[in-house]
Amino acid sequence: MSLAQRVWRAHSIRAKLLALALLPLFLVLPVSIAVLVVFGGNSYDRLLTVKVQSDLAVAHSYFERVKEALGRGIEALANSAQLERAHARRSRGDGAVLASLLRDATRDLGLDFLNLYGADGRLIASSSARAPQVMLDWKVTRDARSGKAATAIDIFSAQDLAQFDAALAERALTPFIATENATPTDRAAESRGMVIHAAAPLRDETGAVRAVVVGGSLLNKNLDFVDGLNEIVYPEGALPFGSQGTATLFLDDVRVATNVRLFEGARAIGTRVSQAVRQAVLGEGRTWLDSAFVVNDWYVSAYEPVIDGEGRRVGMLYVGYLEKPFRLVKQTTLAIIVGVFLLAMGCATLISLHWARGIFRPIERMHGTMSAAEGGDDRARVGVVPQGDEIGELAAHLDRLLDRLQAQKLALRQWGEELDQRVAERTRELAQALDDLRSTQRQLVISEKLAAVGQLTAGMAHEINNPIAVIQGNIEVLADILGTNAEPVREEIRLIRGQVHRIRLIVTKLLQFARPAEFAGYLQSVDARQMVQDSLVLVGHQTKKSGVVVVEQYRATRAVTINPSELQQVLINLMVNAVQAMPQGGTLTLSTEDWCEDGQPVGVCIGVADSGAGIAPEVLAHIFNPFFTTKKADGTGLGLWVSLGLVERYGGRISAHSTPGAGATFTVWLLHEPRIQE
Repeated sequence: MSLAQRVWRAHSIRAKLLALALLPLFLVLPVSIAVLVVFGGNSYDRLLTVKVQSDLAVAHSYFERVKEALGRGIEALANSAQLERAHARRSRGDGAVLASLLRDATRDLGLDFLNLYGADGRLIASSSARAPQVMLDWKVTRDARSGKAATAIDIFSAQDLAQFDAALAERALTPFIATENATPTDRAAESRGMVIHAAAPLRDETGAVRAVVVGGSLLNKNLDFVDGLNEIVYPEGALPFGSQGTATLFLDDVRVATNVRLFEGARAIGTRVSQAVRQAVLGEGRTWLDSAFVVNDWYVSAYEPVIDGEGRRVGMLYVGYLEKPFRLVKQTTLAIIVGVFLLAMGCATLISLHWARGIFRPIERMHGTMSAAEGGDDRARVGVVPQGDEIGELAAHLDRLLDRLQAQKLALRQWGEELDQRVAERTRELAQALDDLRSTQRQLVISEKLAAVGQLTAGMAHEINNPIAVIQGNIEVLADILGTNAEPVREEIRLIRGQVHRIRLIVTKLLQFARPAEFAGYLQSVDARQMVQDSLVLVGHQTKKSGVVVVEQYRATRAVTINPSELQQVLINLMVNAVQAMPQGGTLTLSTEDWCEDGQPVGVCIGVADSGAGIAPEVLAHIFNPFFTTKKADGTGLGLWVSLGLVERYGGRISAHSTPGAGATFTVWLLHEPRIQE
């Protein structure tokens, strides 16, 4: 059964009925509200974006018409008979008429400069007192000299503007105003000018270009241009909810002509666009359509790049309108819709609760009656239920069943009490007999095995002692014969003597195993590290044969008092078992630690750990039992049992820990001063 099923079954019928009644309300309606809020809000935002996109298209068209109008005006002037006659009079030495004509055309076309250059590029006449004596090299002038009229947006340096009129350079100079999120720059002002630049050829009778008319209008701080643009895109009453439209012309990322206000009516000329917009429009050439923080408020904004005559992105054209009124309308509309939904949910909830109450009250009465009956109240009944439907019939049927159950319960109670008494008596007798039988069986098995070992031990003692005496005698003879030549193997000879002595003690311990009362041994203070290292020498051939790597970690600082041969027997047994647990090689970790309890030194812990397959939990519980072994071929099941007996005789213990697949660790706990147990 899943968790959801258990939780559902654990709840009361009231909760289930309420859940069934209210789930559609509290699930479907909130989901509907969420869908409406998300998709409605997104759709509303898309409409605002589409609106500003169309506004940008209108602004773009207006900008292009302004450029085309200026270009057509200059081209018309170049093709006019009036200019032809004025140019002819200038050839006869009368240049005043030509200069006057250029000044009138400058005023009529709304230009900031208008010049006439010869085919060789030298100045013939100008609308101003000062003008470049040589025609500047722009794409529009190159096209005009080749016979083609052209109009483009060009960026004039401050020096270029000053050649036409010093006032133009002064008008173009725009100090930067610190703007949040703008691209960092070391410049303090923009001195360049964005100019609508046009040129048209003046032809002679043969059609050859004999002069070029060049004119332009500076857009920096051209408030008539930007206000006219804003009036075309956002005429009065075009935006609902009190929103305001704005238009801006950027040179690079600096506002050079705008009707966006900073404070007290001051225009935001000199502020800069954010780094994100600059990268998208000027860096990548994309049109930006999104909400943007413009100077001091959020606007639904559209930006497009302005391209100069050489095809470079040199500025941006912007239109946008204040977002706040639209955002308030959207939030108010969504709030009204959510409020209507919540009101509908509240009314539907009250109606559902009223209907559900008529169902779960009788059911709760039946549930309470059944709970009381289960609790031992034989007189609990549902009683009359006002509803005459299936629930009322179910309540009456339940009462009849409870009446019948009460009668049967009385009959069974007496018989059950008598039967329980007899079963309890028989069970106690059987359990006691079974415990006695198991105890006797265990004692018989162990006694029988120990008796067999005792008989074998008595015969083995004589047979083993004879070859041991021969080995010991020959070792002594060998040492005498070699004399000083035996010095390189003196340690090995010492170990052989010790092991011969240990074999004698093992035989004695085997006899002690059969006759514990005859135990007699000696104790001495030993260093745990030395005992581990001596034992490791004796199993070294097995570790090398199995490819086992030995890791030694000795941290114990105290000695223990024990029979050294018995301790060595225990350690060798644990080391051999560990090596045998790693037939394919592994790591044998030998360690010593000080054993402290409550901050006081108690003894020493000696650890023997392998990296083998580990010991299963069901096997780990029996490894210290006599004759228990997993080595079916050559194991006796006495090694760990005898080792445990030796350690416990001195008041210590052996603990084993293993995680299957991660090896096993045996720890020998030895007291500094042993407590001999007979």
